[in-house]
Amino acid sequence: MRLYPSPIIIDKHPFFLRQAIFGLLLIGITVLQSPAQSQLKRSRAQLEKEKADIQKRLREYDTILKQTTAQKSNTLGELKAVNQKLDARIKYIGTLNREVLLINREINATEKSINALERDLENLKEEYAGMIYTSYKLNKGVNVLVFIFSSSTFKQLYLRMRYLKQYADERKKQVAQMEKVTEELNQEQAVLQGKRLEKERLLTQERNEKEQLDRLKTEQQGLVSNLTKKELELKNDIAAAKKQQENLNRLIKSVIEEEIRLAEAESKKAGSRTTTRSASKVPLTPEGAAISTSFAGNRGKIPWPVESGFISKRYGTYPHPTLKGITETNDGVDIQTNRDEPVRSVFDGVVTKITTVPGMGGTVIIRHGDFYTMYSRLKTVSVKSGQQVKTKNIIGTVNTDKNGVSELHFQTWKGLQVMDPSIWLSKK
Repeated sequence: MRLYPSPIIIDKHPFFLRQAIFGLLLIGITVLQSPAQSQLKRSRAQLEKEKADIQKRLREYDTILKQTTAQKSNTLGELKAVNQKLDARIKYIGTLNREVLLINREINATEKSINALERDLENLKEEYAGMIYTSYKLNKGVNVLVFIFSSSTFKQLYLRMRYLKQYADERKKQVAQMEKVTEELNQEQAVLQGKRLEKERLLTQERNEKEQLDRLKTEQQGLVSNLTKKELELKNDIAAAKKQQENLNRLIKSVIEEEIRLAEAESKKAGSRTTTRSASKVPLTPEGAAISTSFAGNRGKIPWPVESGFISKRYGTYPHPTLKGITETNDGVDIQTNRDEPVRSVFDGVVTKITTVPGMGGTVIIRHGDFYTMYSRLKTVSVKSGQQVKTKNIIGTVNTDKNGVSELHFQTWKGLQVMDPSIWLSKK
């Protein structure tokens, strides 16, 4: 008859082997969950940034709208500002929807983690109970001291003592493991409760945003209705804008043609470093060619000519926002902004022309190699002809018209070819 217990057996697996398998399973679960959790964190950070950007634009549009309506209501400038707020509000609601979906995914992931921890804790408790039961059965009626000192040899005595110590250590480890899993389970349950509260907060915020959106739509419809009644006034404004556009185009073309003529004359002089770029037919010095190459390489990255604002009238030909059957044409972009907003050079260059155009106010033309930028509707001009300017240098301030609309007209040209400015400007 054996007087010392055999290795502990639970569910037909040695106890220590089951501990090793259990540890590997925990490591596997952690490795599998980490990429998903990291992806959720990245998605949450991206959404938060997008929400912050939209909220910033909403504040800008609200400021511009208040300035526009302070002097006169029911203008196209007011409608454009309302449209921008409407679009931004829709995008903001979209981010809230995506955030709710993301939180649902986080809640599901947390619930799965809790379920897994609960199963792990239950398994640990069963194993610990099995250890206690097995120990009781094997040692029933046998005193520990009797068990140790009944050894027939010193080696057997040493093995029995080592076994008992190892067995006691493993029971302590099992208790510690159960305590650890219990702590993790409590933490996950607290996280889950926080996620559910956050979801409720977002749903409430989404409902409030939708209510504001409905009010904004009503305001937009009222503006469109009132502006439609001013058909004759609006048609006169369109005709005036067309004439102003033609005057601007003649101005910048004359400036560019004169610069081409002067550059060609310079290139014919002995020892001149001026050469003609085949793409634009504008003779350039090596310095001018370098600026042109740099400008072209910054497509889509060039800063806006004003820090705050939105494109109120885009490049090209398109239907009028309120008059049916009427189209508008724009060879640049109009940017609605704040009263007295500083206007900045969008790139390094040289001021080649400063003038006043009827209906367009102060106008500045800056050359960037064989590229040109034009800034119109300026209230003040703070540069001189021939002056070197750097990116974001202040060249003046925007004008505010009789309707309270502060709007900059901005154009880009390559040689004598007009271009869409929006393809050069950075995304807001």
